[in-house]
Amino acid sequence: MANENLMSKRWLIAIAGIVIQLLLGTVYAWSVFVKPVMAANNWTQAEVAVVFMIIIGVIGVSAAFGGMLVDKKGPKFAATTGVILYGIGVILGGVALKAGSIWLLYIGYGVIAGIGNGLAYVVPIATLIRWFPDKRGLITGLAVMGFGLGAFFIGKIVPGLILNIGVANAFFVLGIVYLIGNTLAALTLKNPPTGWLPDGFTPSASTVSAADSFSWAEAKKTPQWYMIWGMLFLNVSAGMGLISKLSPMAQDVYRVAQNITDPAQLAILGGGVLAWASIFNGLGRLFWAAVSDKIGRKNVFMIMFLTQALLYFYTPFVTSPIIFTIIACYLLSCLGGGFAVMPAFAADSFGPTYIGKVYGFVLTAWGAAGVIGGLVFAKFTVQPALWTAAVLLCAGFVIALLFKRPQHVSHYRAAKPGGKKK
Repeated sequence: MANENLMSKRWLIAIAGIVIQLLLGTVYAWSVFVKPVMAANNWTQAEVAVVFMIIIGVIGVSAAFGGMLVDKKGPKFAATTGVILYGIGVILGGVALKAGSIWLLYIGYGVIAGIGNGLAYVVPIATLIRWFPDKRGLITGLAVMGFGLGAFFIGKIVPGLILNIGVANAFFVLGIVYLIGNTLAALTLKNPPTGWLPDGFTPSASTVSAADSFSWAEAKKTPQWYMIWGMLFLNVSAGMGLISKLSPMAQDVYRVAQNITDPAQLAILGGGVLAWASIFNGLGRLFWAAVSDKIGRKNVFMIMFLTQALLYFYTPFVTSPIIFTIIACYLLSCLGGGFAVMPAFAADSFGPTYIGKVYGFVLTAWGAAGVIGGLVFAKFTVQPALWTAAVLLCAGFVIALLFKRPQHVSHYRAAKPGGKKK
């Protein structure tokens, strides 16, 4: 295929990747479902909170296997497998609500949908990094921007959908939409030809080339891989904890500030805050990724960690719905920004050839953070939870400050001559 055609084709593949991420990202809107799910079967908030912790934990673990799968079987197979499982899991969530079984909700929506989401999540990222070596930060930002914006659409659509057809039927409708839309997009994904480079692009001397890329076995021997894992873990722990309780927290602010007691009105207002914050979750992914192309991935993480820590310390004292919404928008822009910048950070450090597996295992930090962040916000009251998140972010700032790019891969290969890549 002519290079001109490949230059056009890569943007079509980028659109397909964004669609997949958009529909997968609807998982972030779980807080919109919390109260309707509780009311449908008289489940407690603690029981329902477990659902979000399970799905995020499973996503992070299965993303590592998604990274291996995309490297071995290619993006089309890996993405299609994942999105089908995700759609089936969401439909099983509706079955669980109809049957009144919290355990089926844990297994269907939490485990099966989580496995599918994690398998599919890493595929567009790994694929587009290979198609866009000249725009690595921008393209990963665009890809994961879709994941952040998914919750915006759900935050706007689901409250009305639940009122009209019920929460269980809402799961059925969404599951079918995810199955059809994601499968069509997944079938378009493919890798570029071996050795292909965009027109006019020459890798810089500081860029790890395809030939010099670290395998997973080599990357895990470096302290930098664990530092990258730690940065993602700490950033996501704070953000996922916040997003799991954002709608209820917003409702509490509105209740006190405007003396609103109607649960339906509060639910709509809380969903509105979640929707606005989700827009910035998506836009922040594009913004911070583009900034990282200019000032570097490390500097972006240092800025995000420090500013978030200050805001998490301040947020418990906020009584204005407008100020609360602005802060929530910024904090979720940093959550999204971390997801957008980290793939390029990993590719800059370890190269693009084995990025599916190398970055897939980095994403286990996402799963661990979803559980830790969820537990912190579920077990603590608002002020201790937010201040704990601030402390985690301060630790992230220190790690980012100390980070230095790993030595050339030949240094690690020399330590074990004849070592076989895995």
